[in-house]
Amino acid sequence: MLPESAAFLWDVRAASVRITTFTEGLTAESYATDELRKSAVERQLEIIGEALNRLRKADPEVAQRIPDISRIIGLRNILAHGYAVINDSVVWSAVAERMPALLTVVENLLNELR
Repeated sequence: MLPESAAFLWDVRAASVRITTFTEGLTAESYATDELRKSAVERQLEIIGEALNRLRKADPEVAQRIPDISRIIGLRNILAHGYAVINDSVVWSAVAERMPALLTVVENLLNELR
């Protein structure tokens, strides 16, 4: 694993933890009506997607170990460039259903560095 790979993974981990904190106790419905939290979560998803995009370019071997990396990067692109078509239920699904698995994978990769 390249040294910069760890930095990208740390960024993914930090943003994932922030999202978990921001969404604690929310439902899909309460998330959809909370503009402040939606903005915060979307920004952290952009960070995750950008970090993974850079990881994929710098260290494809490590990047291929992250499930759905292309979908995560694609979500980042929608959030950054397609802001008018953001679907709250898609974002919520990513956060509620997929974020825990991503965080586990990233933490395991970081543990390999220790």
